[in-house]
Amino acid sequence: SSFDVAVVGAGIVGLAAARELIQRHPSLAFAVLEKEQEPAHHQSGHNSGVIHSGIYYTPGSLKAKLCVQGAALCYKYCDQKGIPYKQCGKLIVAVEQEEIPRLKALYERGLQNNVPGLKLIGAKEIQEKEPFCRGLMALDSPYTGIVDYKQVAQSYARDFQEAGGTILTDFEVTNMEMAKESSPESQDG
Repeated sequence: SSFDVAVVGAGIVGLAAARELIQRHPSLAFAVLEKEQEPAHHQSGHNSGVIHSGIYYTPGSLKAKLCVQGAALCYKYCDQKGIPYKQCGKLIVAVEQEEIPRLKALYERGLQNNVPGLKLIGAKEIQEKEPFCRGLMALDSPYTGIVDYKQVAQSYARDFQEAGGTILTDFEVTNMEMAKESSPESQDG
């Protein structure tokens, strides 16, 4: 077979890229090439599954913006596709007095990054949320969650295939050559 675009690797990044590309350019023929027998066989299927809220990145940075937007899009996609997730939140706990300024700085950073629902809580509220946790102060990030990213990747693969894309498994790429670009008069430009 011949394809206009081939994405190498059927992990979550390759599948997300292929899914987006086929939606934007439906007149092109797309393939995802994967050396394993299934998509998301390696890291995408074996990571911590955290949906990060965007607390840690430098305010105004592309990482901060994309993390916050990406979390919102992840929750929305999971809702649309019926993929289970848990918006369990997380506590970042200061257990010593000298950690409190860093915790407050993280709080300010999260606010500047527009992370939803952030608040600083005291020792009593920490124990109410997490009975076995002890600390002086904590940053409560209720927007942090967990999901099985293998399920998300498999859903991306289905979306890609339903849009006309082809996934070739047991297909290891061992060599690449540069091809000439299509002419500007080609159907997809």
